[in-house]
Amino acid sequence: MPACQSGMTGLLIMNQEESMSENQGLAPAVFDGWRAYQEALTKMLAPLDSDQLALRAAPNLRSVGAIATHIIGARARWFYLLMGEGGDEFEALGGWDRRGARARSADELVRGLEATWTGMQEAIARWSPEDWEKSWPGEDESEPEIITRQWVIWHLIEHDLHHGGEISITLGAHKVRGLEL
Repeated sequence: MPACQSGMTGLLIMNQEESMSENQGLAPAVFDGWRAYQEALTKMLAPLDSDQLALRAAPNLRSVGAIATHIIGARARWFYLLMGEGGDEFEALGGWDRRGARARSADELVRGLEATWTGMQEAIARWSPEDWEKSWPGEDESEPEIITRQWVIWHLIEHDLHHGGEISITLGAHKVRGLEL
């Protein structure tokens, strides 16, 4: 598969009716959007104090801080446990949202988001066309039968969007500024 302008070899998927010239900008646009969302997440979380990080939309739902650690933990686990990326740092970050984990400060959450972002982007830029072809079997009904790197990346994008929106709505419900898109 041809490389995209921004180095995301293998992410661009074309069907037989579409030409490369019609789609060559898709992958860079998706990654630019994801990068902008990452920046908006960190900007939203950075000024929050411990009381704001403890806010919940309802008593039975996760706090803002717990949702943010879930974003970080999911990124780290998918890249480390499945694809062997991120080393010891991702192994540690993958436990941030697990039962019994301590609450994190806004500074720690921003550092966790930045560390996972940098590690993911470095891995994506390094993967060869052969790396992009690697797949793993899905483990439960919430996953496809075959998991590809492309699926993991899309899943993390949709996961970031979903939970970032959840944080924003929770903050807004408490009259605290949410995402600025």
